[in-house]
Amino acid sequence: MKNNLFVIFLFLLLPLALFTGCRGETADVNKHQILADHLRTSGLDLPTMHTTGWVVPATTLHANLAAYYIIDIRLPVDFAAGRIQGAVNSTMANVVTTARNAQTAGQLTGREIIVVCYTGQTAAFAVAALRLSGFPTARNLMWGMSSWNSTLDRWTPRIANLTHANIVTPPNFAANVEFTNRPIVTSESNDPVVILRERVQAVLNEGLRGVTAAEVLANPGNFFINNYWSAQAVTENGNRHIAGAFRILPLTLANNEIRFLDPSRAIVNYCFTGQTSAAVAFYLRVLGYDVYSFMFGANSMWNTAMTANRWPITPTNNFPLVQ
Repeated sequence: MKNNLFVIFLFLLLPLALFTGCRGETADVNKHQILADHLRTSGLDLPTMHTTGWVVPATTLHANLAAYYIIDIRLPVDFAAGRIQGAVNSTMANVVTTARNAQTAGQLTGREIIVVCYTGQTAAFAVAALRLSGFPTARNLMWGMSSWNSTLDRWTPRIANLTHANIVTPPNFAANVEFTNRPIVTSESNDPVVILRERVQAVLNEGLRGVTAAEVLANPGNFFINNYWSAQAVTENGNRHIAGAFRILPLTLANNEIRFLDPSRAIVNYCFTGQTSAAVAFYLRVLGYDVYSFMFGANSMWNTAMTANRWPITPTNNFPLVQ
């Protein structure tokens, strides 16, 4: 009789155990959607990472130094060798902590954060992290320190005008395809604020992952390539694209254009300079996508055909560096 009661007891417990296990699995699978819903309803959709004025020309920064809290994320040795007056040095991994410490100390009162790097691309990556972390007006020094002082120019060696079979003109972009699967975001929490904080720090710790024009053009089929330009920008800036590329813009959560990204592939968004590409890469990686920034953008492929956001800048700047 006791054995029969024991069997009945186990039989009654089994559905509860199965239900509990399934509930945990469902929570794991849905972390991406929990995070995406939070970003969408909190005014943190992807376009807010690069709103009008998010990049600041060196001339504007130089004329208004007191209006900015400058975070320089270059290597300490380069920071020590020559920096903008008043800048503080930070690593990529610590950039949000640096901003929060400055806020706590009252150093952001009446000032906006501007992030500085070598070319503007790594800083753009960091700006997206800051905008997702409570600093919605964080900005990027356009072209990085290359535009501040000509002795620090890292842009000129990277511009190019390539002739390549995988540079297609006139453009004939691939038709968008809807993907119903979504990337998996893991977290011990179901709180979207916690998940976001964890994901931002995880991506900062990993750092910017970039690919070059040479890598993409050699094997475009290895990537899900997206031209992150308006149709007008395409026409006005060379009227060409990389073979097999899509043109998904806008790319939002609100209108669900994100469904056109293939979560099973390495995604590369290319833009004019690599700066917007870096910010977009950060955002999408927070959501669990495997994304790489296209370094130096179209400037590294068809520089002289461009009419906007084209290096070199004129006139050349030689603003002061302090040690």
